[in-house]
Amino acid sequence: MGRLPIRFKLLAFLLIIAAGIIGYHYYASRRKASSPQDVAYVLPSSLEVVDAPGEIRLAVESVKAGDRVRVLLRSRNWAKVKLEDGRTGWVEGKDIVDAPAYEGSQKLLRDLENIPVQAEGHTPQSINLRFEPSRDSVSLAQLPNNQKLQVFGRKIVERPSPSADAASQPAKEAWYLVKADTRAGWVLGRSVTLDIPVPISANAQGYNLVAWMVLNTVADNGRQVPQYLAADRAANQDADFTHIRVFTWWVKNQQYVTSYAESGLHGYFPLRVAQNAKVPQFRLNLLDEQGNKVQKVYTLFDTITRPQGFVEGWDSNSPPTRGPSRRAQRRR
Repeated sequence: MGRLPIRFKLLAFLLIIAAGIIGYHYYASRRKASSPQDVAYVLPSSLEVVDAPGEIRLAVESVKAGDRVRVLLRSRNWAKVKLEDGRTGWVEGKDIVDAPAYEGSQKLLRDLENIPVQAEGHTPQSINLRFEPSRDSVSLAQLPNNQKLQVFGRKIVERPSPSADAASQPAKEAWYLVKADTRAGWVLGRSVTLDIPVPISANAQGYNLVAWMVLNTVADNGRQVPQYLAADRAANQDADFTHIRVFTWWVKNQQYVTSYAESGLHGYFPLRVAQNAKVPQFRLNLLDEQGNKVQKVYTLFDTITRPQGFVEGWDSNSPPTRGPSRRAQRRR
């Protein structure tokens, strides 16, 4: 026999290369399918697993929020999953989230246990609950219309601009860190309607009220009436709040009055309230004139609010010192 023509040798070589590529991708896909990154968790309170992603399908099983599945295959809108009992089926991709995002959201939920609620509100329409304050972040849930929310924090982020003009200022948008029932995450601030307490709603007219907390309650004819710390923000300010007021209850006239107000603040959440020897005390996270992080501490004596001093940093529980922070004094 003569030697094989060159074209056959070339064809055989290409077939070997193709077989190697196919084998590699098969091995990689099998390896990926069994990796921890393909573990996902169910988001809705109840989710139906079906036998096929088509319009005509049968239910295989029903799973609940927090149940773990293993992702075998993903399409544009669907995911094929393996259940804990070994059965397989299909779910919509939006109804599951990968393990890192789920575990991060659970940690976020635990962290909120140590932060006081700053405000309460609701969703005026259906919105996405995100893992991070970004439109591109993983969606943890689609919150329905009129979902009750607790607000814990706020963050200003730059929104990518479609403009190619490098000189233009990047657009900014505010995001709220919220809790919705047993879920925690970030939502667009403009997608939240804050529900100001009815007793102080009349006093809030004309103000952009962003936070409120009960300082204490006072007795009035056998009932306990709350007294409030409230914070608001001037327009076009990146700070979480720029002005505070204390609303105390005037028993004689049966109405709330503004017993203390302070403006010109550069404040950030969270506001904190505590009882010191049964006397209400509250702390504000502020930036001073030099841009240092300080806490300003106040005490409410009956209906009189008195500033007590400053604490350096936002994480300290130390008692306040009189006057500006020591760091600010050293810089003068």
